[in-house]
Amino acid sequence: MKLKLDENIDTRLAHALRGAGHDAVTVREQDLHGTDDTDLYQICVSENRALVTLDLDFSNILRYPPEGTPGLVVLRGSDDLFVTTRILIETLIEALNKENPLNQLWIVEPGRVRIHERT
Repeated sequence: MKLKLDENIDTRLAHALRGAGHDAVTVREQDLHGTDDTDLYQICVSENRALVTLDLDFSNILRYPPEGTPGLVVLRGSDDLFVTTRILIETLIEALNKENPLNQLWIVEPGRVRIHERT
């Protein structure tokens, strides 16, 4: 799975995704830090990469519709500390082993994934 980690996620967590066999790049590695959310959304679509972020703005399906995207993944924990985010990434890895977020919004919480898709 091709993924892009937003700048609000520690770049060390890209290694965990790569270790699980995913093609994970970070906004920082691509020198895209500070990129406007709308532009980042479009870049992910053009690169065919699912966006993984802590930014709750991306859970607004009216502003960032998941349809036509490789997927939007919003990590939602009790805080944004490295330990918590690592647990969320591990939960994401487990989910990616079973499903693909194509055209979907995934809200990843510790130990579970809520999937939003239009009917």
